[in-house]
Amino acid sequence: MSVKHSLLALLYEKSRHGYELKTGFEEMVQGMWPLNAGQVYTTLDRLERDSLVETPGHDKKDRKLYTITTAGKEELWTWLEDPVGRSLFKDEFYFKFLCANQVSYENRQSMIRNQKETMIKDVLHLTHLKKQMMGSGNETMKLLIEGALLHLEADIKWLDMIADS
Repeated sequence: MSVKHSLLALLYEKSRHGYELKTGFEEMVQGMWPLNAGQVYTTLDRLERDSLVETPGHDKKDRKLYTITTAGKEELWTWLEDPVGRSLFKDEFYFKFLCANQVSYENRQSMIRNQKETMIKDVLHLTHLKKQMMGSGNETMKLLIEGALLHLEADIKWLDMIADS
């Protein structure tokens, strides 16, 4: 995930100071990915260096404000329009499965079962989160949860398939 681009998206709405960006990010991801304040400021320094944001001044509490530049908006739009590639062989379990077969790992069925149990726990967690989100009005997060559930369903079917092979 791109912290850089999420900060640009938050700045697209309005000028903000660093802490507002941190809390805005955490709100956007519904607290599922806490962001380190140091990472926010390091990213802002790079964005400023690359002329994607600028600092128009300070707010009433003397906090440095950041605003997105035209180049920053162009960077954000380009990133949004570029498709995301997926490399299955960089998925850690896929790689474990390859390595297990390479060394004739005897506990392969146990490895698959443990992975499936973990995924089922993830399904239960996301299903619970989806129920919590029902009254929130956050349609985007509900769609993302639904997408994650579909991915997990497909992965569980795949685990069942390789367990039978």
